[in-house]
Amino acid sequence: MKTIIFALLCVISFKVNAQHITDTTKKKLGDTIKKDILTVPDTVKKLHSSPMSLIPPAVLIAYGASSFFIQPVRNLDYYIQGRYHRLTPNFNTNAESYFLFAPVAIVYGLNLVGVEGKNRFVDRTALLAFSAGILGVTELSLKHATHRLRPNLADYYSFPSGHTGAAFLAAEYLAQEYSSKSPIYTVIGYTFAVTTGIFRLANRDHWFSDVVAGAGFGIISTKAAYLIYPYIRNALTHTDKQGRKAMIMPTYQDGVPGLSFAMQL
Repeated sequence: MKTIIFALLCVISFKVNAQHITDTTKKKLGDTIKKDILTVPDTVKKLHSSPMSLIPPAVLIAYGASSFFIQPVRNLDYYIQGRYHRLTPNFNTNAESYFLFAPVAIVYGLNLVGVEGKNRFVDRTALLAFSAGILGVTELSLKHATHRLRPNLADYYSFPSGHTGAAFLAAEYLAQEYSSKSPIYTVIGYTFAVTTGIFRLANRDHWFSDVVAGAGFGIISTKAAYLIYPYIRNALTHTDKQGRKAMIMPTYQDGVPGLSFAMQL
């Protein structure tokens, strides 16, 4: 009987401890989410990077553009696409449509578990939207202006690669938020991005120069957003000469996005 009672007490104690750990974990997760979403700093950090960091994406864009007037570059497009056609004639996957979102999911996932990045929820979401806006306008304009036929003959919107651009935008976004924590985050993000580009080639959706240019546009869009956004954000959220604080924040209520303005009187 004593043995049975002791065993029951052990089971009850284990359940109580397990419940306590679960409740504590939920509370910590809830506190983390509240802190991330509801905390909005007065200002955001400006991007402190060398102008030299803009050279690599600019070179990628220049290479892609050169395929329109430098024949050897265009010939390389034909050669690479021909190799893919011979080596993987039946290759077909939609995996790249998911890979390009992975770095963004990692950013929000890390913040969710308490690994803080460079910016809070409001600012990093605005930065992501700003980056996507720059890339979207740029690529949509170029696709219509260049009118390049895809390797699979599907349409004339081949240049630049939109999927690759989005993937490298996301990779640079992850790098901007977490590279100061560890370079492994940059490696992970860019691995997803490069894989996306390779799959676009293997699927015969794009030429090599389309993919290279898309990578350049994706990187430079994010870098531009991180350069410009702090000046806009800090101008809209500031303290005036009388010491009163003004703030403009994005809002989302009942499915409708908008802006809210608040000023200390």
